[in-house]
Amino acid sequence: MSKRVAPLVVLSWLIVLALLVAAVCSPQVAPHNPVRERLIDRLLPPAWGKDGEWRYLLGTDHLGRDVVSRIIYGSRVSLVVGFAAVAVGGSLGIVLGVMAGYVGGRLDESIMALADIQLAFPTILLAITVIAVLGPSFINLVLIIGLSGWVTYARIARGQVLSLREKEFVEASRAQGSDPLRTVCRHILPNMLSPLIVVATLDLARTIILESTLSFLGLGIQPPTPSWGGMLSDGREYLLTAWWIATFPGLALMLTALSFNRLGDWARDLTDPRLRRTELR
Repeated sequence: MSKRVAPLVVLSWLIVLALLVAAVCSPQVAPHNPVRERLIDRLLPPAWGKDGEWRYLLGTDHLGRDVVSRIIYGSRVSLVVGFAAVAVGGSLGIVLGVMAGYVGGRLDESIMALADIQLAFPTILLAITVIAVLGPSFINLVLIIGLSGWVTYARIARGQVLSLREKEFVEASRAQGSDPLRTVCRHILPNMLSPLIVVATLDLARTIILESTLSFLGLGIQPPTPSWGGMLSDGREYLLTAWWIATFPGLALMLTALSFNRLGDWARDLTDPRLRRTELR
């Protein structure tokens, strides 16, 4: 019997799909130019508030820019950086983890020692230091955020390889004379994808929040490109007089992170056979 999908999972899927549509179709969806300044319309409240205008549904910021349009374009930045950083960190971590688990010996010890060294540094402090030295740019931002998360993938991949390399089908592949690369690609990687996909889904929330944090500090996406972290930074000085400037980007960031986390939990429950066996008892 098929398991019923929880309402929160459905809601999370809807939020993520809405974000993807907004990111891909930003020019068509956004009602205004997100970087156009119109000082005569500065600090207008949301449409339902006093002095609000329906052409600016969520109000305007201190430069008269439409908050809705900036949130829509900001979703593009957050999702592109998030997916790109996960791809970088996941690829590096999986390669190093597979090498450590399959080869073992000194290589395993060296890779795990490098992982322990990185874990000793706070991620946000390390990212701030490197970006302050290299300078803020899209490429540097993706690389720094991606490289900050490779350790998780490496540890999980190593553990999976240590478990799978002793299985009968892997032993049979080696006995038939298959080279290590063929054995890993054909027999080990397909059997370790499920936990890695779950980790990648959960890691998306971390990368999006980290990108917003760096943008908030002025070390991420640079103005005038809209980003949720930059909008939060712009609105912190107007929390008492124009609360909507920071509130709505903050809500968008919160809902995005919660949605990816919930989808990660759902993917874990879906792919973990131990959880399915527990439910059947």
